[in-house]
Amino acid sequence: MAKKKILFIIGSVNQTSQMHQISELLPEYDCYFSQFYGNHPVVRAMINMGTMENTILSGHFKKTSEDYLAKHGLKNDYRGLVYKQHYDLAVICNDLIMPKEVTSTKMIWVQEGMVDPVTLWSKIVKAIKIPRYFAMGTSLNGSSNLYHIGCVASEGYKNFFTKMGVDRDKLTVTGIPNFDDAKQYLDNDFEHKDYVMVATSDIRETFRWENRKKFIKEAVKIANGRQLLFKLHPNEKYDRALKEIRECAPPNALVYQKGNTNEMIANCQELVTQYSTVVYMGIALGKEVHSYFDVEELKQQCPIQNDGQSAQNIADICRGFIEFDGTGPAFLKKHQEELKQEMKGNYKQLECTKAETPIHV
Repeated sequence: MAKKKILFIIGSVNQTSQMHQISELLPEYDCYFSQFYGNHPVVRAMINMGTMENTILSGHFKKTSEDYLAKHGLKNDYRGLVYKQHYDLAVICNDLIMPKEVTSTKMIWVQEGMVDPVTLWSKIVKAIKIPRYFAMGTSLNGSSNLYHIGCVASEGYKNFFTKMGVDRDKLTVTGIPNFDDAKQYLDNDFEHKDYVMVATSDIRETFRWENRKKFIKEAVKIANGRQLLFKLHPNEKYDRALKEIRECAPPNALVYQKGNTNEMIANCQELVTQYSTVVYMGIALGKEVHSYFDVEELKQQCPIQNDGQSAQNIADICRGFIEFDGTGPAFLKKHQEELKQEMKGNYKQLECTKAETPIHV
C-alpha cells in the first residue's frame, strides 16, 4: 500500500531545521517540503516586483532554505507544482497565508518561536478580516484559527494564542525544536566569555521603524564598561548595522554576522535583545535578559525544556492525527488520555520494580 504523504511548509533556516527534525521521526510517511508561499495574485505580484525579498516568501530566505533541502536530499515540492499530488497532512510554521493545498487537507501548525508585538494595526487587520500578512510582521502568526491542531512552546503561549482567538482545545503544549534543550550549549568552544551580548532584530528590513542608534547606546549603558558582543540578525543589512555600531559603541565591541548564537548566549553574562526568540535561550540558561517585550511575560512564555523531546512530541501528534478520523480537538483529547494512561502504567511499573528490588544491609 502506498505511503501517506505529508507536506512540510518551511521558511527561515530555523523553521526549515525544525520541520526537518520532525520529518525524520516519521519514516513511515512520504515527506515533502515547500518554501512558504502564496498563490493570491497580489502576493505573486509583490514577489515578482521584488518587494518581498526580505521575507520568507522570496530572496535569500528562500534560497537558503532550498539549499538546505538539496544538501539533505529532501524532496522539494515548491507550491505543490513539482509533484502535483494530494497530501494527507500539511505541517505549517506560518498561517499568515494559507494556500489551497494546505487548507484542503488536515493541517497542523507548529510554533517556530516568538511572534512580533501585537500592535493597534495588527488588531485592526484582524478585526476587519483583511489578509493577516498586512500586519507587516509575524504578530498574527498562529492566530488564524484555521488549522486543526496547534503545537505551541509553553502553557504561556497556549494562553496567548487563546486570547488571540484560537480555540483553546486546538492547542497542545509540545515544546519547539531548537529551543527545548538550552543546557546543551553550555559545553562549547566559542572563543569569548563573560561579555554583554546584544542580539539585534530585522525590524527595519521588515518595514517597521527603529531607532537603532538609541538601542546601541542603551546597550552600552547596560554593559557599563564590560565587553560588548553584537550578534546581528541574518536578515539585516550588515554594512549599515556595522557602521552604526562603530559610531555608537566602544571600539573594542565585537560584531558577528554569523556563528552559533546559542553558544554565544551560553557564554555571556547578560543578554540584550529587541524582538528576538533567542531571549528565551537566555531565560532558559538563567541569564539576566533585556527585551522590548515584558520580561516577566517572556518568562511565562519561555519554551518548555524537555531535553530535546519537542520534535518527537510533534511527530507523535502528526502520526496520530493523520490516521485519526475526527477533528483536531477530538484527537487531542484522545491523545492526552492515552498519555495519562501511559504515565500511570510507567508509574505502576516503577513501583513494582522498587518493591521487587532486594535491600542489602
